[in-house]
Amino acid sequence: MGGFFIMKEILNDNKIKDILLKGDYISEKDIEQAEKSAKQDKLSLSDYLLKNNLITKDLLGQAIAESFQAEYADLNSYEPTKEQVLKIPEVIAKKYRLVLFKENKDGVIITTDNPKQKGISEIVSKALKTKKIKLAYSLSEDIEIALGHYRKTLEARFIKIIKSQGKIAPEIIKEIINDALSFRASDVHFEPREKETIVRLRIDGVLQEVGRIPKDYYENILNRIKVQANLRIDEHYSAQDGAIRFDKEGSIVDMRVSVVPTVEGEKVAIRLLAQYIKGMNLSDLGLSKQDQELVDKVARNPFGMILVTGPTGSGKTTTLYAILKTLNRPEVNVTTIEDPVEYKIAEANQIQVNKKTNLSFAQGLRAIVRQDPDIILVGEIRDQETAEIAVNAALTGHLLLSTFHANNAATAVPRLLDMGIEPFLLSSTLEIVVAQRLARRLCESCRYGYSEKIFNLEKLIPAAKKYFKEQTVTLYKSKGCSSCGGLGYKGRLGIFEIIKITQEMKDLILKNPSSGEIWDLAKKQGARSLFDDGIGKVKNGITSLEELLRVVSAE
Repeated sequence: MGGFFIMKEILNDNKIKDILLKGDYISEKDIEQAEKSAKQDKLSLSDYLLKNNLITKDLLGQAIAESFQAEYADLNSYEPTKEQVLKIPEVIAKKYRLVLFKENKDGVIITTDNPKQKGISEIVSKALKTKKIKLAYSLSEDIEIALGHYRKTLEARFIKIIKSQGKIAPEIIKEIINDALSFRASDVHFEPREKETIVRLRIDGVLQEVGRIPKDYYENILNRIKVQANLRIDEHYSAQDGAIRFDKEGSIVDMRVSVVPTVEGEKVAIRLLAQYIKGMNLSDLGLSKQDQELVDKVARNPFGMILVTGPTGSGKTTTLYAILKTLNRPEVNVTTIEDPVEYKIAEANQIQVNKKTNLSFAQGLRAIVRQDPDIILVGEIRDQETAEIAVNAALTGHLLLSTFHANNAATAVPRLLDMGIEPFLLSSTLEIVVAQRLARRLCESCRYGYSEKIFNLEKLIPAAKKYFKEQTVTLYKSKGCSSCGGLGYKGRLGIFEIIKITQEMKDLILKNPSSGEIWDLAKKQGARSLFDDGIGKVKNGITSLEELLRVVSAE
């Protein structure tokens, strides 16, 4: 779920286009269509080409290398060791974005994402004390990963900052946030203990400790965060919420801050709002081709209700934003009511729930209906009043999208009926229910296949023979590498369960059915469970069986 990284100031879309056409890597017809579609999807040309398999990453790297009249150094196939990378002094390596690719008795091959920089050979020759230097080209994101070997542990950097006796709190916070952004963490936790404060990052849905701060310095760090988030520094016994805008080399990152009192002190949780989510499409979410076509078709209905269910942190809002992106056009009025508004959507009218002014979901939604909307997004249906207004809005000619807390798609219908929604109103408005979870993707750079006997799988999945027909099954794992920070996983994808509200399903809803009855009919009509969808992704090597069982119960 992320974008491809190329040094845009060196290689813009027009330059990429010229390089690919000149080398006959792609036809003029394909590139014209790609340019048009990339613009519509608000993606760079390289991102679009890679995402739609019009060119491979290696071919793109090869084409760019040829344009520089340099050799292409594939840092994925030949991953340099940490010792190898660190032979170039850190200041030089980071300034000129250099990586030692290979070395032998004939000299060294140095790779960079900008071989046209002047004086590189002389600088490296002096640093490595060798005259035989050959320059190669590598893709920017691969250079970035290799340069990660220079990153010292957070604890080592904390000690250095404290010893320097400079601006300790700002520098420590900066280091933590920079690391969080580098690892694409979604959250940063400061957890006070008796003698120190633990710092943990949530990376791809899993919390990992990254360092510890001596308790003596935590109060200043806490006050610094409070000041930046416009919170009261003299309040220590109440929960507080705020927001910070962090400037990382000219790129603004929005962060939500929550402070709560614990017995050991005030705990801070910072949610980093990833900018790449703004550019996500349905195809980025992990939906199968069949499910993607179904969601896209239903989303283009002029009215009705689309519900996305799942626990907190399962990617529901991201899915709704991806659907909205396909619908958001100048000729339609898109209005949202959210708590909070996490990402700004171009040309949409977004309303923030505000408890201080008594602006609730229900009140905001009631006002939105009078604002002549075509498409309405409700951040969450939490109560009967919001549910009733949402159903009525969907009934009166609006397309309504919302999230709802339910364990699976089938449970959503009985829960809405229990909230007091009339069966005939729900059956008339509900179009589709999507349940989802987020699983970590196996790192493609270090993924490998292995064989497993079916009787071993039956210990984990009682119904293993339903999913695996062979006696020996090929599954996948990752060993961990510099690309994934040694974790074996990189990025996340959705696992989905979708129920389409057919005429037969509408008739069933009128009878106030149980979730079991809903699911039995959905299965007959071709619906696949969360576990079914996940097993397909395990078989294709997108995620591991262990990761699937972490997020979805075995059937």
